[in-house]
Amino acid sequence: MGRKPEGSAEKMFKKLGKKIDALLIELNETKNQAKEEYADNIEELKRNGETLKKGFHDLKENHKDQWEEVESSLKNAGEELKNAFNATFSKNKES
Repeated sequence: MGRKPEGSAEKMFKKLGKKIDALLIELNETKNQAKEEYADNIEELKRNGETLKKGFHDLKENHKDQWEEVESSLKNAGEELKNAFNATFSKNKES
């Protein structure tokens, strides 16, 4: 007795299985490629961050007296903003 002939449903499932396997392989390759691309982008962002950090540090050191004035002004502005928010929200609570 020989092998039973394969039915059309079995052939369809076999083709579908092969296509799914091919899709999974392609998906895995794409995932690996994306990882490499993102890794490169992340490394570039890290380098840019270090460059900015160094530039900011140099700016602070080279303009120390002006930086202290800016820092003080920002602190005062922050306090004024905080007071304005507190006053606004306390008025809303009283109403």
